[in-house]
Amino acid sequence: MTASLKLHSEDIRIIEKTSDFVKNTLSDAEGGHDWFHTLRVYKNALHIAKGEDADVVSVALGALLHDIADSKFHEGDETVGPKMAREFLKEQNVSFARIEAVVKIIENVSYRGGNKKSDYNSIELQIVQDADRLDAIGAIGIARTFNYGGFKNRKLYDPSIEPKLDMTAEEYKKSDAPTINHFYEKLLLLKDKMHTKTALEIAEKRHLFMQEFLDQFYAEWEGSR
Repeated sequence: MTASLKLHSEDIRIIEKTSDFVKNTLSDAEGGHDWFHTLRVYKNALHIAKGEDADVVSVALGALLHDIADSKFHEGDETVGPKMAREFLKEQNVSFARIEAVVKIIENVSYRGGNKKSDYNSIELQIVQDADRLDAIGAIGIARTFNYGGFKNRKLYDPSIEPKLDMTAEEYKKSDAPTINHFYEKLLLLKDKMHTKTALEIAEKRHLFMQEFLDQFYAEWEGSR
């Protein structure tokens, strides 16, 4: 998992311990936010980091721990994940500065809607955020979106319910709109929110795929294709 990274043996040990911890913790997670989602984000993040001047260990740990306790599955509590990550990293004797960097990534990585902005920024956060957003678009993004919609027993589509593009962060969190609406309320907005050149290049292709999917979806909905 870390063979291609130029890291000290202790860094490799911590990354591998973190990987095992996350894989075990997410063993029963919803399919769109499970270990495989985390692994894809981790791989995306390391790929993006190759072209950036960043602390690769913080990127790796941030990517692995970014969804350790997604607030969607903890009654909206956004403090659970950062707390779990902090406690775990302390047990691994990770430096205070790196723990703080990773916790800040976890606290700020999620897309919360409502044009909510964070006061914190770092290249490590940007990389993990881009990696996480890439997994929300394209073919896998479509699969995850409908998986979560099914998990929440939402309608696939209802032409009478229009997407809401001006939701507050709280409204976004509580929304139970049809799954197709989520494309307009989040997925199709992500391409233009990428921070890094590498992520943007990937996002453009995935964005186009989603647009083609929607064209086909609406055509089939109307029975014309």
